[in-house]
Amino acid sequence: MFPSMPGPGTNRSLWAIFAALAICLLAGGDALAHGVTEGDKGYIQEITGLNLIPFLYLGAKHMVTGYDHILFLFGVVFFLYRLKHVGIYVSLFAIGHSTTMLAGVFFDIGLNAYLIDAIIGLSVVYKALDNLGAFQRWFGVQPSTKAATLVFGLFHGFGLSTKLIDYDIAPDGLLPNLLAFNIGVEIGQLLALAAILIAMGFWRRTASFARHAYLANTALMCAGFILMGFQLTGYFVA
Repeated sequence: MFPSMPGPGTNRSLWAIFAALAICLLAGGDALAHGVTEGDKGYIQEITGLNLIPFLYLGAKHMVTGYDHILFLFGVVFFLYRLKHVGIYVSLFAIGHSTTMLAGVFFDIGLNAYLIDAIIGLSVVYKALDNLGAFQRWFGVQPSTKAATLVFGLFHGFGLSTKLIDYDIAPDGLLPNLLAFNIGVEIGQLLALAAILIAMGFWRRTASFARHAYLANTALMCAGFILMGFQLTGYFVA
């Protein structure tokens, strides 16, 4: 069931939500998206051999602090009420980003980080539009939400792999370290997902959910456009 269009009286709330998201994204910059902090970058470049626990921690940290992942997950589960359905969609996303993250680093598949991250911003826009029922209204068709989740998961994985490739991870112990990193990413994803579902559970029990679902997804769409703008600007300016 798609949210209804807001009345004129809700415009102020929409702009307030949009402004808050814009401030957060502008303040966060590139550091919290698919980037790795300078301290973590130096650590990754210095260590060699088997380091499962450190890579497990770095993977979990990346997911918990990666707002592009979290925004997409928020959009994916927004109208999912049953844990079975949540599990299916999150598993598809995990399969997608795990496949390309591991393959991208292990086989050294180098892609432009700005363009990949712009596509990740597009994934947030797409999911918000999907939640708003835009494709059904505009084109008279509903694209497969499961296929979209899997495909965009592939791009999220490439977003991470392009950063890891830049940090020249030591080939000694590469595969087990990457697997540990990926397990950490999944642990972080579960933690982020649990927080989202708990918050959504409380929100859905209130009358404001039906009133503000449209506003929330419009703000989500705007956040995706901001992410795209950051990355495309970086691509043309860098």
